[in-house]
Amino acid sequence: MTLDTAWVRAQFPAFAEPSLKGLAFFENAGGSYTCKQVIDRLFRFYTQRKVQPYAPYEASTLGGQEMDEARARMAAILGVDADELSFGPSTTQNTYVLAQAFGQMLQPGEAIIVTNQDHEANTGPWRRLADRGIEVREWCIDPDTGHLDTDVLENLLDENVRLVCFPHCSNVVGQVNPVTEITALAHAAGAFVCVDGVSYAPHGFVDVGALGPDIYLFSAYKTYGPHQGLMVIRRALGELLPNQGHVFNAGSLYKRFTPAGPDHAQVAACAGMADYIDATYAHHVGGDAGPAARAAVVHNLMRAHETELLQPLLDGVKSRTSVRLIGPSEATDRAPTVALALNRPGEDVAAALVKHGIMAEGGDFYAGRALSAMGVDEAMGVLRLSFTHYTTRDEVDQLLTALDEVL
Repeated sequence: MTLDTAWVRAQFPAFAEPSLKGLAFFENAGGSYTCKQVIDRLFRFYTQRKVQPYAPYEASTLGGQEMDEARARMAAILGVDADELSFGPSTTQNTYVLAQAFGQMLQPGEAIIVTNQDHEANTGPWRRLADRGIEVREWCIDPDTGHLDTDVLENLLDENVRLVCFPHCSNVVGQVNPVTEITALAHAAGAFVCVDGVSYAPHGFVDVGALGPDIYLFSAYKTYGPHQGLMVIRRALGELLPNQGHVFNAGSLYKRFTPAGPDHAQVAACAGMADYIDATYAHHVGGDAGPAARAAVVHNLMRAHETELLQPLLDGVKSRTSVRLIGPSEATDRAPTVALALNRPGEDVAAALVKHGIMAEGGDFYAGRALSAMGVDEAMGVLRLSFTHYTTRDEVDQLLTALDEVL
């Protein structure tokens, strides 16, 4: 079974937009196009339901029902209970709130582990806990490969470690980390686990319940949805951490860690992501299956398509003497987020690619710790080329041709 990219692209209005015609989008790691199912729900909410939800009149009742639907359906896809899923303004904000909660719970002398492979959002807030007397241990990447070695983690773990934070995959290294293995190591040592899934989730939703971490975070605006941060907190941890929300929300698991309150319309529109997964499953497979099982099939379709397109791109850049490929050179080991260290600023090369119809970006992408650890000049940054399942082989060929011209 192969992904029907023509059908997939028909679900994204951007591909029918005249102003984007002929342009190949390779900055999906910064934010994906939005599927029509999400746009339709957002439009309906703003035109028909844009009132305070959960009141007894129809527009309000329907608005609240759509918010509840989004939580229930996305939680089912992720393999967790509905109240174990929270919506917040962004993953950065969600992580900050979690760090405040852990800071109140942990005692001076206890330890947490962070990596230097992470986006700043899943490392900076945790590192600040050092100001409260919490020991912060750094799980460092291999400076040549960017790889996180689990043997190194084992040497960092002991009875004082209460939390291990790491990415499902890095937004510059791209390597997919073995979440289940790392989680098992941390749990065996008595530590909780927080996984930043922002850079992996665009390539298929995962069954968080099966993977095993205590916290899993990702951003809907990178998974074809609105600008929301989705945060799974498993019940045992969520009830242990101190409440960060209003005092009257302390008894509600999904409200305890969203002090800002919900963006009603955007939460409701997140059900459109579930609509898209279900529609993709129905188009390609059909038949009865549970939400997590349907999502798993769609995940595998997406990953197979992306891997097939990614290998020619990796092969096309890794042999160039003026290019350093960051992360693995085998497509099966990574997400289709490809960072290239060059002999000039990544931003300059991204600007040159525009003339060839390529939309990409250069910079450090809030991953300066990882780039510095690998010897990349932060001021030069990298050129980042990222795509998803709606990208076609023709677009990858367009990119390779453009790279021939600008590198």
